[in-house]
Amino acid sequence: MCDVLGCHHLGETMKLNTTRIWLGGIAGGVVWNAWSTFIGFRQAPLYDAMQKQGLFLKVARYPFFLGQWIGLVFVLSILTAYVYAWSRNTIGPGPKSALKIGMLIGFCAGVPGNLAQAAWSPIPRMLPLGWMLDLWGGAMLASLVAGWLYKE
Repeated sequence: MCDVLGCHHLGETMKLNTTRIWLGGIAGGVVWNAWSTFIGFRQAPLYDAMQKQGLFLKVARYPFFLGQWIGLVFVLSILTAYVYAWSRNTIGPGPKSALKIGMLIGFCAGVPGNLAQAAWSPIPRMLPLGWMLDLWGGAMLASLVAGWLYKE
C-alpha cells in the first residue's frame, strides 16, 4: 500500500549531487560577495562619517576582517545550496523554491541583528538597513544561482 501512496520507508536516504551543491554554493558565493561589495561601496560615505565621529573603529578589531567576511559569505552560500538541495523533494525544484529558501535564510541572517542595531545604535539607520539588504538579498541571489546550477 505504501508503494502506491508514495510513502517513505524508514532508513531511506536522499541522494544528493554534492558536486553540484558545492559548484552552486561557490558560484552563489561569488554572486553574494559581488552584491556585498556593491552594498559596501554604497555605504562607504557613512562608514567614513561614523569613523570621524568615533562611532566606528578606524581599523578592524579582527585581523584580515575582509577575508574573513568573504569566507563566511562562501560558507553561508554553500549551506544555502545544501538547504535548497534538501528541500527540492518537499517544495519542488526551480527558481521559486530557490527564492523561498534564500528568503528564509536571508531573513534569519539579516533581520534580527540589524533590527537591534537600528533600534539601539547611535548610527544612521541606513547602515543596518544596508547590512540587512546585504545578507537578505545576497542569500536570495546565492540561492537562485545554486538552484540554477543544481542537477540531480
